Amino acid sequence: MAVTTDSGKPRPRAARGTAPARPLRPVAHYTGERYAVDDSYGYLVRRVQASLQRHIERRVQTLALTALQWSPLLLIAQGKGDTAAALARSLDTDTGAVTRMLDRLERKGLVRRQRSTGDRRVIHLALTAEGRHAIGLVPFAIAEVLNLHLTGFSEREVDQLKDFLRRIIANGHSDAVEPAADEP
Repeated sequence: MAVTTDSGKPRPRAARGTAPARPLRPVAHYTGERYAVDDSYGYLVRRVQASLQRHIERRVQTLALTALQWSPLLLIAQGKGDTAAALARSLDTDTGAVTRMLDRLERKGLVRRQRSTGDRRVIHLALTAEGRHAIGLVPFAIAEVLNLHLTGFSEREVDQLKDFLRRIIANGHSDAVEPAADEP
């Protein structure tokens, strides 16, 4: 994040593990007076996401899976969530929506629920043999679509793009940023 002092000069970063003297303040790259939706990185990221999902769904349509269905299956397969709550956190959505999706996946025979023997309140998720087979094909479709969208990018540019996106995500999770001067 570009962090400046009141004079507009770059502020030195605090040593790792220490808090800065004053809360950090983001540079105002956007203003309400000049905001244009097609120049918003949020809008552009949303358009990229929609294009990725559309292309992936075309490639996995023979599996009868939508993006809302293959995403939790892939997370389960890759060990990124074995409960509805863990999937909800990974997918950045509410547990109720994930539970409804898991109901559909269970009816399709792709997921099974298993009550924890250690804590009866916890229900673990596992892929069925059919679920493992279906999700085994999805990473290849995803890789093909990601590569399509990155046509003309160098490896360095792709690494830089991922770094930028991770920084944006981290900034969104940061509580060390004070509101801009025009915010209440």
